Amino acid sequence: MGLIGYYIIAGIMFIVGLIVSSRLKGKFAEYSQIGLRNGMSGKEIAERMLEDHGIYNVRVISTPGHLSDHYNPQDKTVNLSEDVYYGRSVSAAAVAAHECGHAVQHARSYSMLQFRSAIVPIVNISSQLSQWVILAGLGFMFGAANPTILLVGIVLFAITTLFTIITLPVEYDASDRALRWLISKNMTTDAEQRMAADALKWAARTYVVAAISSVATLLYYILLFINSRDRE
Repeated sequence: MGLIGYYIIAGIMFIVGLIVSSRLKGKFAEYSQIGLRNGMSGKEIAERMLEDHGIYNVRVISTPGHLSDHYNPQDKTVNLSEDVYYGRSVSAAAVAAHECGHAVQHARSYSMLQFRSAIVPIVNISSQLSQWVILAGLGFMFGAANPTILLVGIVLFAITTLFTIITLPVEYDASDRALRWLISKNMTTDAEQRMAADALKWAARTYVVAAISSVATLLYYILLFINSRDRE
């Protein structure tokens, strides 16, 4: 099988990822056309949520790009894309509240977020090296397969896989915090709340696809390693 099996897995997950990504963009485009009843912008929603949670050391800023929204724990900023920062729609409210959900996690020392942040340095290294080490272990770089080198590559790849798995509860928890706050503070009507939940659901599914893809690829590499050991 060699790389053929990998390409099959990668191809399938790539197609699934495209479908989910397309669906996500469609949902956000649809809900961005629906104005929020209270007329608040994403920036105002974010600042209100932070204030309601007693968080005063986090800034809400605008960042370039589409769906580029994120929370940066290093400089404590909630970065909202222009459509969300200035937008006064259901999509803008959902995204702004979700990113503030991460800020709340940080302020409350949410264990999974702390764990994910702690392993970021090693994940950065493993993500850069794993594929090259695996290729070397399979013999695609030096002409001879080496199970030991392959195992090292698998361990490195397993670290990146762990990161994608840890990301799931972090993202789902941030969405749960966002949705609970939106409804408890009457930021959204029942109809708006359902749309916000739907948008965040599809956003979360992009992380699910990434995690499944990484796990499937890891299992494939492990199978290759077992087969290489059997041939010795």
